[in-house]
Amino acid sequence: QVQLVESGGGLVQAGGSLRLSCAASGRTFSNYHMAWFRQAPGKEREFVAAIDSSGGNTYYQDSVKGRFTGSRDNAKNTAYLQMNSLKPEDTAIYYCTAGRTFIPWTHSDYWGQGTQVTVSS
Repeated sequence: QVQLVESGGGLVQAGGSLRLSCAASGRTFSNYHMAWFRQAPGKEREFVAAIDSSGGNTYYQDSVKGRFTGSRDNAKNTAYLQMNSLKPEDTAIYYCTAGRTFIPWTHSDYWGQGTQVTVSS
């Protein structure tokens, strides 16, 4: 069993940065690939980024490539999403998730509760 808790969301102006964290409980964090999804009001949840279990490989949705960076620290049981050059269209609830398959991300075993990111224009 893995429990995930996101933090780091907030209100930021367009062009600003935020770093989201996803703290995992349990001793099997390093066995899981991690991903970030987001859901904007009135829209379906969408994939944002994935980090493989070692942290050596990442994959991004086209709209965030070059602006977002996913990483993890297995010693701290924590995954991160560094978000730079934020745009109003990045406004959403951001969720971290853990799964056993990397790309394509087809299934999540665990989800966090989400953290709100709001980007003002």
